[in-house]
Amino acid sequence: MRRIAHGLAILLSVASLGAGAAQAPHSSESGSTQLNRTRSNAKPVARKHAPKPYQVGTASWYGQDFQGKPTASGEPFDMHDFTAAHMKLPLGSYVRVTNLRNGKSAIVRINDRGPVIEGRIIDVSYNVARALDFKSKGLQTVRLDVIASRVVAMTRPVSPETAMANLP
Repeated sequence: MRRIAHGLAILLSVASLGAGAAQAPHSSESGSTQLNRTRSNAKPVARKHAPKPYQVGTASWYGQDFQGKPTASGEPFDMHDFTAAHMKLPLGSYVRVTNLRNGKSAIVRINDRGPVIEGRIIDVSYNVARALDFKSKGLQTVRLDVIASRVVAMTRPVSPETAMANLP
């Protein structure tokens, strides 16, 4: 039993580390199909298009002034949680927010409505802004990618006790 729990813990740790890794954009993200030729007489191989982002635009952050106040989901705002406010995405959904200036990304849970200032697409919590290295700038250009809940579940660390309790 210990071996299984240890193996699961290692697997989940590796999966959670890989989930936060930022990748540079591929030329296929520009919308054109890229051809790959290995030899001069080989047929071109078309690569699949990378998924299009849900949204690209300006992000801002909010913190201490809202600490403890109720969010649209009813829970109190915690500036140290990885949460965000979005006008249209369902509450409870997860989004990967990527800072396009430095490539850093974080997965956040939508628990509030906003931003209320026109031209902004998302308000992230203080801790998310720190993780994405907003620095002294309160605004950054970001890319939003909606994350399926089953993917989020696989990237969350699980205690060995919980892993053991879910074994057949």
